[in-house]
Formats: sequence, structure tokens, C-alpha cells
Amino acid sequence: MNDPMIILVLVGLASIICQYLAYRIKVPAILPLLVTGMLLGPFLGLMDPDELFGDLLFPLVSLSVAVILFEGALTLKFEDLGSHGAMVRNLCSVGALVTWAIATPVAHFALGVSWQIAFLFGAIVTVTGPTVIVPMLRTVRPSARINNILRWEGIVIDPIGALLAVLVYEFIVATQDAWTHTFHTFGLVIAIGFGIGAAMGYGMGYVLRKNWIPPYLENTAVLTLMLGAFALSNVLSHESGLLTITIMGIWLANMRDVNVDGILEFKETLSVLLISALFIILAARIDLGSIIQVGWGALLVLAAIIFLARPLSVIASSIGTDLNWREIALLSWIAPRGIVAAAVSALFALKLEALEYEGSDILVPMVFLVIITTVVLQSLTSKKIAAWLNLRSPAPNGFLIFGASKFARMFARELMSHKIPVQIADTNWDAIREARMENIVTYYGNPVSEHARRTMDFSASGRVLVMSPYRRLNPLVTYHFEYTMGKGAVLGLPIGDLDASARHQVSEDYAKKMVLFAPSATYGRLAGLVARGATIKTTRLSESFTLEQYQETYGNRALPLCALDPAGKLFVFTVQREFKPKADWQIIALIAPESMTVEDKAKAEAKARTGKDADGPARATPATPAN
Repeated sequence: MNDPMIILVLVGLASIICQYLAYRIKVPAILPLLVTGMLLGPFLGLMDPDELFGDLLFPLVSLSVAVILFEGALTLKFEDLGSHGAMVRNLCSVGALVTWAIATPVAHFALGVSWQIAFLFGAIVTVTGPTVIVPMLRTVRPSARINNILRWEGIVIDPIGALLAVLVYEFIVATQDAWTHTFHTFGLVIAIGFGIGAAMGYGMGYVLRKNWIPPYLENTAVLTLMLGAFALSNVLSHESGLLTITIMGIWLANMRDVNVDGILEFKETLSVLLISALFIILAARIDLGSIIQVGWGALLVLAAIIFLARPLSVIASSIGTDLNWREIALLSWIAPRGIVAAAVSALFALKLEALEYEGSDILVPMVFLVIITTVVLQSLTSKKIAAWLNLRSPAPNGFLIFGASKFARMFARELMSHKIPVQIADTNWDAIREARMENIVTYYGNPVSEHARRTMDFSASGRVLVMSPYRRLNPLVTYHFEYTMGKGAVLGLPIGDLDASARHQVSEDYAKKMVLFAPSATYGRLAGLVARGATIKTTRLSESFTLEQYQETYGNRALPLCALDPAGKLFVFTVQREFKPKADWQIIALIAPESMTVEDKAKAEAKARTGKDADGPARATPATPAN
């Protein structure tokens, strides 16, 4: 296949298919991406990246890695480190040195390469990287502390490992006074990386804080200036660009009064595309013959890196920390190598081959063998190991309910009885106190506040139900959590004033999200039904008690809220979504008492239409969050 356009489109389509396949079968996307790249390249011969991109291949790879690393750095907030900052520091210093010290002699004796090539190989395999760590964490779902440690390590270790590889390379090619030349290179990289990174980070943050760039140009400006800083650093000192953009990203992420959410969203989308394309392209360059020729010594090197170097580096790094043995064990197992290792190895291999340096041809196949082995082995096993060590966070199938009314508390208790995690947030202290007395996890305050972001645990909450009477706060909560959790993750009680004049109606987009349960299930109607003795009841359907019989039994007294299938998956009834529960399903419904008269029902309906239950002046403004 010789048409570059068709090949590029094929890579894009393959990237999307691999990402979707990984999402459906619950495996890290790296696995199908690697397999696809090898199929397109060495197996089927449909793509030759070197022929397709020519001399532009490695500049494009370098710039793509810069974008990915910068996006990762933007997520690193010092407040997330908490008490495990020392562990991250140790892993990126002591841990890297331990890995280097073990991988180097094993590579020298097992592969028969020179000490110089062995030292360079050992330096390259110290890196892990966000391209593999972040997708794996998304699938494995380890505890919050392990998640933060691995995420910080994966981003910070990349420029450190690249710097170490640069120093070894400079030592190898130095013709005289190698130690002086190496230390000079080290000082230059550190000075340029920290200097340009800090200056660009502060400068860009200041510009964003002052709103000097129009909103529609912010993402483009930050991306362009970041790539400019990366290129400038590399021109001034070889391979210092990774350190520059890491410092720049961390500086921006932790600068006061600088909102990087919009930038981060843009970079995340771009990173997914770049990671997918890079893995396919670099996997297509793999020379299977070179990997086979490495010999059996490669297995010894792999075993030493996975089963000896990583555990010892984690154990050495954990000295003086409060990590328990289970956390140390999981950290010891998860350390896949990614794009930075692949790109750096290919770059230095080309330079050493140009110098006709003996043994340089083994560098790329050996590094790719480490990448493939660690990614495949750890991707397939880390989920089970995390579960076995009891360090896997629960699936986010729980609910955050905004509003602690009596109906919301009844609904929360019913869901909890089916082992569905629920937490309630409200700015009304009396309602929160009642919820706490009923053993419901609560947050007193505004759930979209900075205090809530720092203190609330959202790991088990996959959806948000807006059930409060605060009409001015409900939209804020709705759009905030839809942004953080995704479209369709937030549902609210229907608005009861759709017949009002156009100037008093809510927006059509917001109204489409207020579709919980049924068109008439407004806050006022639910409060009225509960006040008159309505209860929430779970009923199991069977072959002898079908949905039709359930409806005949309860009639208009039942307001279906949600249903549980036999596997325990919860389906929420909405105005727009219809589904028919079958045998062995359980229906959770609000059941009005039989004694409730038609007049009572009419009064409840009238109350819902008048909107008098909406928040008054005293409850419209959120209270100051407190615990």
C-alpha cells in the first residue's frame, strides 16, 4: 500500500477501533494497539513508517511525546500527593538508580553487549510513562493512593530517565575527558529544563490569569508555546525538552487562579489520538527477526527487570514511608514501559549506528521486547492482583444524590439495602443531620466547591441524581458533574413550571436532563406523597408475577423509580428511557398508601404545579461547606 493518505486514514480508523474494543472488553487499549501495529507492519506489510514519514518520523514522535507528557503534567497537583510525596520522590531517584544498577550488569552478561551499551539500555528501561500507566490505571482501578503514586511516577520519571540516557550517551561518544563532558551536559540540561520550564509555566499562567488571550485561542496558544519551549530546550541542550515541558505543566497546574480545565480537556482528547497512533506506528517498525536473534539471554533480562529490579526499587523507595506490604506488592508489579522508552532507544540506536558502534543494533529490539512483555503481562494480570491484594477500588456504580429531603433519604436507604453505594450532599444542615442519623454517607455543603473536591470520595459514584429544591444551585451542580463524569451521568427531577411563560422557563438543554422517574415526579409531588405516608418498596418479578400483574396490583399508586436486573445492574426509570423488567428483576417504586384519597392526590399535583416548594431566599445560597 503506497498511498500515504490511505495509510494515515487507516491508522486513524484502527486507533478508534482499538480504543473502542479495549473499552468493551475491559482491557488497556495498549494491547489491541500493539497487536494492530504489528499486524499492519511486520506481519501483513501494509505499512512502513520509515518509508511513510522519512526523516519526519522521529521529530513527529518527539513532538507527540511532548504533548502527551505535558497533558499528564497538567494533572499533577501537589495537594494530591498528600503524605506519599516522599514515595514518588524516592521512586524517581533511588528507585531509578536501583533499576539501572540491576538492569545494566544483567544485560551485559546475558546479552553479551559492551558495558557502554548495557549502561545505555539500563538507563532507557528506568522509565514507565503516562502513555501506558494512565490507560492501565483506568482499567485496574487501584486505590487512590496507589493511583496517585503510579501516575506521578509515570510522568516525572520520563524526563529523568531520558536525562539519564542522554548522560550515558554523551559519555559513550565523548572522545576525551568523558566525565567532565558528562557532568557539563547534566548541569546544562538541568539549568535549561528548569529555567525555561519555570519561566514558560509562570509566563503562560500569568497570561491566562489576566485573560489576555481570547478563549477560542487559549488551547491553540498553549499547545503552540509548549511545543516552542520543547523545541527551544532541545536546541540549547539535547533532550532537555522533556524536562522543560514537565516543569511547565506542573507549574501551570499548581498556579493560583489559573483554570486549566479547558486546556486539559483539549489535551486529553489530543493525547488519546496521539497515544493510539504512536503505538501503532512504532509497533509497525518492530523487526521480528531482530527480536528472535536476541536469543535466550533476553528472557533472563526480562525476568531481572520485572521480578528483581522493580520489587527491589520499590522496597528501597518505601523505606521511611507508611506504605503497607500490599501496597508495596502492587507497586512492585505495575511498571510497564511505554512510548518514551521506544522513542529514546530508536533515537540513540540510529545515532550509534551512524557512528558504527558495535552492539547498537540490539538496543531497539531489546527495548521493544521489554515494552511488549511488561505491557502484555501486567495489563492482563494487574486487575486480578489488585483485587487479590484488596487494593482495587469498587466499580463506579454508586450514586451521589444532591438533596437530602425525606424522599431522597428513603431512596438512598433502599439503594444501600441492595449494596449500591450512595452519598448525599446538601447545604441544609437539618436534612444532613437526619441523613447521618440514618447512617447515610453525607457531605454538608456545596458539592461543587473546592472543599468538596478535596474531601469527597467520588470513586464509587458513577452517576449524580439532582433532587434538591434549590433551583438556582441545581443547574450548577448538573453541569459541573456532567463535565467531570460525562454526558448522561447526571439526572434531575422534572421541572414543574413548563407551562410558564417563555421568559421564566429553563433552557431546553437543561430541561432534557431533568427527566428522573416520570414527568409528574417533581420535588413537590414526591414530598407530598411521602408526607401522606408513601413508602419505597422493592418487588421481585417472576414468571408467576409479571410486570403486567405488578401494574394491575398497584395501579396508579406505584411510581417506579428504578429496576435491578438479575446481575445486580441498576436501571433508572426516566421520562425518555423505557425498558420492560422481566422475570427475576426487582422493581423499586414509591408506593402511595391505599387510604390516600383522590383529593389528596389532587392537592399533591396542585402543589407540584404551583412550584411553592422551590427554594426560597433563605435556602437559595449554598451554606459554607463544613464537616
